[in-house]
Amino acid sequence: MNKSAKDTLLMICGSAILAFALYNVHRVNHITEGGILGIVLFLDHWFYISGALSGFIMDMSCYLLGWKIFGFDFIKKAILSSIAFSVTYGILEQFPPLFPPMHPLPAAIVGGLLVGLGVGLVVRNKGAAGGDDALAQIIQYYTKKDLSFCYLFTDLTVLALSLSYIPITNIFYSLITVAISSFVIGKLQNT
Repeated sequence: MNKSAKDTLLMICGSAILAFALYNVHRVNHITEGGILGIVLFLDHWFYISGALSGFIMDMSCYLLGWKIFGFDFIKKAILSSIAFSVTYGILEQFPPLFPPMHPLPAAIVGGLLVGLGVGLVVRNKGAAGGDDALAQIIQYYTKKDLSFCYLFTDLTVLALSLSYIPITNIFYSLITVAISSFVIGKLQNT
């Protein structure tokens, strides 16, 4: 298998892992992510809008913002990742969640590891698993801050909105998952 095909396969797998984590771990346990991922869960909770649809629309909006900075190759990979996420999430929605609700701490840890692995595989291959990845990379481009800091900025904004439907204790666990996922993404990006 050539490098391009391998990179594409890793990005598709990363997007599928991300969708699996959001649907089967975060959503079930009322733990959220920041950025677009957290907004997907926010819209699902308050307006019953499918994550497959809302995630795709928001991702495309962020990709348009990053078009001039990152070029066509990045956008092509980002769109492929978004399609893989939306298709996987849409398939998962046809079935009940795989895991029952669990204590928020293990859910935050497992969810953070899976989200970090999924997003990390995509970012490592010069793509974006969602619009928030593009947005964080745009913020990094302009501010020259570490990518983990840029994720944290967008994540904290969405977590503040999530206080409208998630108890503050679960927001605490959401902060744990965001910290874990940011750490894993950073490690995978730099390997």
